[in-house]
Amino acid sequence: MGTSDELARYEQRFRRAGLPLFIEDFSPTHDIFTRATPLLVVVFLAEVLGATSLNWPTWVNVLAALGALVVLIAGSGLLNGFRGRPFWSLPTRFGIPELAVFVLLPALFPLVTQGQLRQFFGIAFGNLVLVGIVYVVVGYGLIGTTFWGLRTLATELANSVASLVRALPLLLVFSLVLFVNTEMWQVFAGMPVVFIVFAVLAFTVLSTLFLLIRLPREVDTIERDASTGPPLRRIQRFNVSVSLVIRQWMQVFVVSSGVGLFFVAFGMLAISDHIYEQWGIDRGGWSYHLDLMHHPLLISASLVKVAVGIANFTGLYYSIALLTDSTYREEFLDNISTELRTLFTARAEYLELRALR
Repeated sequence: MGTSDELARYEQRFRRAGLPLFIEDFSPTHDIFTRATPLLVVVFLAEVLGATSLNWPTWVNVLAALGALVVLIAGSGLLNGFRGRPFWSLPTRFGIPELAVFVLLPALFPLVTQGQLRQFFGIAFGNLVLVGIVYVVVGYGLIGTTFWGLRTLATELANSVASLVRALPLLLVFSLVLFVNTEMWQVFAGMPVVFIVFAVLAFTVLSTLFLLIRLPREVDTIERDASTGPPLRRIQRFNVSVSLVIRQWMQVFVVSSGVGLFFVAFGMLAISDHIYEQWGIDRGGWSYHLDLMHHPLLISASLVKVAVGIANFTGLYYSIALLTDSTYREEFLDNISTELRTLFTARAEYLELRALR
């Protein structure tokens, strides 16, 4: 028969792999918000400051904060009593009442003490957003996937560099042509930093949407090849897809960062003050002159903007090529297929143990 310890080991393995939804009976009330209890408690207690005001004397603010703290503790204790828990205990489950208290009770302080209706809605909305973030991050194993990726960072780095060498030679040549193009510098050098950041985020969202559309089909193929255990539920396949997207983000980040650093270094060597003047390009908000083996080097804000722009295009191309080009797609999926088959097999064993209990 499957013991609780054996099942716990399998469940811990799924969490570490970023696949908590492989756990049967996984629920938000018992498995998501309870794991984030320390964070929620810290935020809950910190929001006693909502009862204070900059216009009040210090002693009044201290009394208001202490009063708000007493209200929070009393409210939590009464809810514990309603749930049949000891007064001072932390929640063992987060249902609608617990989440409602977390979202609304601290938001009442500025409304009651200062009549600040806008602050009430602001705090309530902020708490609601935090609840949503916790649900996504913990519920879909983003933390476990990230730590798993960090543990295998050396392998991921080697795979990313190897893929970059094979996948992007033509793109790098094309990028070099763009890099020494006056119009490219005029576009990116004059672009505000906010627009550069927005472009990076927009390309990241675009590549992520493409991956989320394509990856479920690949996951289904890998699952059929593994042929172990009952089929994954839709939410479990989505969990696998999210895990794979994070893995690919890490590879794309390595590749994009490498390309960006390459163009920063190349630009320092190749783009001198004379070229800036000839092209009519402003160096931006800052610039520094360096010296390497008696050769003058120049790094500027404009150079960094152009390098980031080209790295952004490169990252988008790389993320799409991994799933559209047959050579690179097979290479990427071969690396994860073995791991997924192992996890699918572990899931089948886990379900068999649960059936024997």
